[in-house]
Amino acid sequence: MAQANKVVTKIWNDESRSLLFFPLLTASVMYRGIASLRNRCYETGIFRTQKMTCKVISVGNITVGGTGKTPTVIMLAHMLKKHGYRPAILSRGYGGKGEGRPGLVSDGHDLLMGPDESGDEPLLIAESVPDVPVIIGKERALSGKLAVERFDVDVLILDDGFQHRRLFRDVDIVLLDSEKPFGNGFMLPRGRLREPRNALKRAHIAVLTSTEGDVIVTGSGIQIPHIPVFRGRRIPGNLVRGREKDLFPLEYLRGKKVCAFSGIAEPDSFRKILEPLCGDVARFVPFPDHHAYDEGEVAYIKKICDDCHAQVILTTEKDGMKLARFPDFFRDLYRLRIQMEIVPSGMGFEECILERLEI
Repeated sequence: MAQANKVVTKIWNDESRSLLFFPLLTASVMYRGIASLRNRCYETGIFRTQKMTCKVISVGNITVGGTGKTPTVIMLAHMLKKHGYRPAILSRGYGGKGEGRPGLVSDGHDLLMGPDESGDEPLLIAESVPDVPVIIGKERALSGKLAVERFDVDVLILDDGFQHRRLFRDVDIVLLDSEKPFGNGFMLPRGRLREPRNALKRAHIAVLTSTEGDVIVTGSGIQIPHIPVFRGRRIPGNLVRGREKDLFPLEYLRGKKVCAFSGIAEPDSFRKILEPLCGDVARFVPFPDHHAYDEGEVAYIKKICDDCHAQVILTTEKDGMKLARFPDFFRDLYRLRIQMEIVPSGMGFEECILERLEI
């Protein structure tokens, strides 16, 4: 699995000219045609969108991979609560057993699902905003109806909703990686693009995201003249350890030998965040996105950490959701919280969101 992930990453980064190159390119052209036809059907009214009785905000992207959607959803939920709104969060629940039907991960008071049923990201969101209902389900309109009827919400936040065109949205936020906003420029499966670049015309707001320390937008071809474009960066919050969620400041890592691992879309983005925090990242082990760890892999991670005499075993908060079922390992595992920050000031971003909600 890890080796296959490396091959795909090399192809997506234009580093590979393997035998898969031309078949993937052909499939990419076909995928582009299907995506364009689907968009055209929505634009001409052949496919219809469904409008909810409340406002809808979508957070998404046009590429496969991590651009910071989850921390952005969490940030938006906190922002809306601060301004007196009653939001609920809708997620597909990718990787969870409950993905197909509407189901409550959280009712705004209690967690009602574990990571196996909900998927890792919805559970992370529910733990991060415990006073906001989180609902999973493939059909967002059904999930949204459940949220409105049961919780009387006035704003729905769609996690990874840009391609879910069946549901009308009042605010469409698209996140783009500041370094490679369109990957290698090819559609899936030859590249990272889920839609052609001209899909950006549907967006109301764009956010160029980066990891902390990245200050220059190196991506080329970003032309979105009709909407406001903001800068966002993923920054470390604090460290969490064990079931009781003991909190540690980031300074705790200074001078310690760290062994880190992650199963996210862009493992290098996690490593970039760690390097300024840790005096020594002794080993870094990447796994595929949404990876479900088993006992053998936990033993493998332990061995690597023992071999390099690591003082801290560190992963992402998202990975930690799936590792709680290994209590002996989880007890000593540190998870790094990641937050999204809009720079240089978040007020312009907030004002833009609030203005669109009032339309």
